[in-house]
Amino acid sequence: MENKNYKSGFATLIGRPNVGKSTLMNHLIGQKIAITSNKPQTTRNRIQTVYSCEKGQIVFVDTPGIHKAKNKLGEYMVNVAERTLSEVDVILWLVEPTTFIGAGERHIAEQLKKTKTPVILVINKIDTVKKEEILLFIDAYRKLYDFAEIVPVSALKEQNLDDLIDVIFKYLPYGPQFYDEDTVTDQPMRQITAELIREKALRCLEEEIPHGIAVSIERMEERKGGRIMDIDATIICERDSHKGIIIGKGGVMLRKIGSQARKEIEAMLEMQVNLKLWVKVKKDWRDSDFLIKNFGYDKKDI
Repeated sequence: MENKNYKSGFATLIGRPNVGKSTLMNHLIGQKIAITSNKPQTTRNRIQTVYSCEKGQIVFVDTPGIHKAKNKLGEYMVNVAERTLSEVDVILWLVEPTTFIGAGERHIAEQLKKTKTPVILVINKIDTVKKEEILLFIDAYRKLYDFAEIVPVSALKEQNLDDLIDVIFKYLPYGPQFYDEDTVTDQPMRQITAELIREKALRCLEEEIPHGIAVSIERMEERKGGRIMDIDATIICERDSHKGIIIGKGGVMLRKIGSQARKEIEAMLEMQVNLKLWVKVKKDWRDSDFLIKNFGYDKKDI
């Protein structure tokens, strides 16, 4: 029998790069799915994660950040983000706690004015400011756009996240369950594995490499009866000089990336992982339609 009080729908998270979208996603769902890094352009695909409780189900569609595109990959990402806005039941716009509203935020507000979808403003990182300042930030943003709701949170410290979930449910329609309770994401495991490796590479390399790296999973096979997963993956970079940095002296950097990634992949798959990493140079892959598609970013998906 269908539950008349059960709600289900789609919510999307938007915001400029680095405002904490992936961190919020991971804390709301309670396990790691979207990769987090302090470099812009970390999230490239629409990651769907699922929050289930007695009230209902929220399917989160995490979009790449909305920004002015500089190359073909950038254009692809902006198109994905803007298309998503009209397809969901509610939009969460995540911002920093500040009274200064820059060009990036104004650009997003202009995009939002084209949609009829209700927008919840989520002011993140409130653990970094004084309580009395929060009202000033709310006031500054209220002048920019007519928000359905404004919710201050700290994704990292998990403050006000329950309130945020309640507010999201307010804007979802009554309807059936889309996924089983134990479904957390519809991303194939290969893709999540590739993203985890890319996250570790970005983190280990810090400022040394621009974010022009992709990860391709060549093989992912479970051994017969062995509860061991063999994974062969290639890190793709844009320059020969980057390849040297990723491998490191005597292969030390590549081993570090591999061992950090392996731990997380093992935790996710709940089995032993044998991970082999290679590094290849594909010059300017971010401006090649073929290569963008080759690394799992298909224009048909947008």
